[in-house]
Amino acid sequence: MKRVAILQSNYLPWKGYFDLIAAVDEFIVYDCVQYTKNDWRNRNQIKTPQGKSWLTVPVRQRSLEQTVAETEVADARCFRKHWSTFRQNYAKAPHVRYCEELLAPLFERLSLESMLSNVNVIAMNHICGVLGVATPIVDSSVYVIEGNRNERLISLCRQAGASHYLSGPAARVYLDEDAFLEAGIVVEWAEYQGYPEYPQPHPPFDHYVSIMDLLASTGPDAGNFMRWTRREQS
Repeated sequence: MKRVAILQSNYLPWKGYFDLIAAVDEFIVYDCVQYTKNDWRNRNQIKTPQGKSWLTVPVRQRSLEQTVAETEVADARCFRKHWSTFRQNYAKAPHVRYCEELLAPLFERLSLESMLSNVNVIAMNHICGVLGVATPIVDSSVYVIEGNRNERLISLCRQAGASHYLSGPAARVYLDEDAFLEAGIVVEWAEYQGYPEYPQPHPPFDHYVSIMDLLASTGPDAGNFMRWTRREQS
């Protein structure tokens, strides 16, 4: 059995995104699709005393048809600013020094990148390493992309040798499960319920912020507050 997930890259995504990566045998970055404004591709949220705050990567959108992979970073100085903003707002978090040691080199690396997709994938791989997630992350460009939305996903699964396709719940509105079954691929749905809370700065508690919040709050124990670690222990 081989389980595959296919998803667009996000900027410093929440813990559920990394749970999806950890739950599969291959994670395919699907950045060959249209870039959408005001989405998770180039931004995410952290906690502050004033509430949640966006960390946004400014990008150049030259046309409405451009893909995520074609989207350029407009000002790479934002990454040093994001790191500074994170440090200021998590200065009293229990594991901020843990984050400084492991994440400061990441933001320095990101400041050298000019393409949004590269930024996201570099960050995803780095944070997977911190979390101990060893799933291979593969760009969809290594495969042949063809057909409509469902046909593309089925084709990618076939080329990757997948028997099971793990999808986020938002895809229920368009995913044709019967078409997958006809192709011999079982569709599974990721579940994001039941996450335990942790000592998070700046209440009220919110699960849906960047993974950096979890790392600053729980440090090397972050996996204990994610589904994949608890699933492996059960």
